Amino acid sequence: MNIPVIAFFNNKGGVGKTSLVYHAAHMIAELGCRVVAADLDPQGNLSAACLEEDRLEQLWPENRDVPTIFGAVHPLKRGVGDVMQPLLETVAENLALIPGDMALSEFEDDLSQMWSKCLDRDERAFRVMSAFWRVIQSGGEKHNARVILIDLGPNLGAINRAALIAAESVVIPVGPDLFSLQGLRNLGPRLLSWRTEWKERLDKNPVADLRLPEGRMNPIGYIVMQHSVRRDRPVKSYEKWIARIPQAYRRYVLDQSGRASPSLREDEHCIALLKHYRSLMPMAQEARKPIFQLKPADGALGAHAVAVQDAYRDFRQLAEGILHRAGVCAHRVV
Repeated sequence: MNIPVIAFFNNKGGVGKTSLVYHAAHMIAELGCRVVAADLDPQGNLSAACLEEDRLEQLWPENRDVPTIFGAVHPLKRGVGDVMQPLLETVAENLALIPGDMALSEFEDDLSQMWSKCLDRDERAFRVMSAFWRVIQSGGEKHNARVILIDLGPNLGAINRAALIAAESVVIPVGPDLFSLQGLRNLGPRLLSWRTEWKERLDKNPVADLRLPEGRMNPIGYIVMQHSVRRDRPVKSYEKWIARIPQAYRRYVLDQSGRASPSLREDEHCIALLKHYRSLMPMAQEARKPIFQLKPADGALGAHAVAVQDAYRDFRQLAEGILHRAGVCAHRVV
């Protein structure tokens, strides 16, 4: 049985996507659900958040013999084999990371070329296009994971197309600004076209025993990342953009038009409206832990301690909401 894969994606950068994956993965693990986080962004920001710099240096040698996400597909790229089982880095109890790799961008041309060759029933093309899915499934099986989260870069290129093919569910982080709304306008139609085109290619698979992803890419909701708050309400300058998000999501992502949209707080597609927790981020980065795990010894005193409790509540609700929408049940809820 395949492990559910949830992609966090928006082709507009700067919406706090990597931080969201980092915190969601830690909270899901804390809820007792074994989880793998896969860093499929060539920038490697999720790996940098999870691992010490010295460890990253060990994982990115010049000979590329370490099975990071790129090392695991490297034999396939070179034409000397198939994918390898990826390295799993233990990040926390129940949480493992498939490390990213800045060299992953070298795989972009292969993924671009093989997309069209799938229509010619080319076996290698299908192995290349399914490489990410097979690697992360292998890592998930090794970790006995209940769910896999993947972090992606902010673009609509071939790497992200192959990564999204690997996902059953897609969570879309958005910011309360014009550029995020424009991102939804580009993202929605592209998800639909990739889903349709991959289904067409699946019918041409020449190898009966080659496991391939279904490529559902089902949007299960959006998360609004607030830039700042005042008295638990968004700053006024962002309110007009927040009000437009439900309609934009329905129109461009779900392809539903002509219907009145609810307010964001009443929208069933809104998974969460998250505070920025700006004052806690520097502490969390220095302590190398999620903001909701900060302790007094980390500097979380007074008002900061209250904010940590708020963050725990918010991210627990977020994690439970994501798992519910993706049809994943944690073993234990604390």
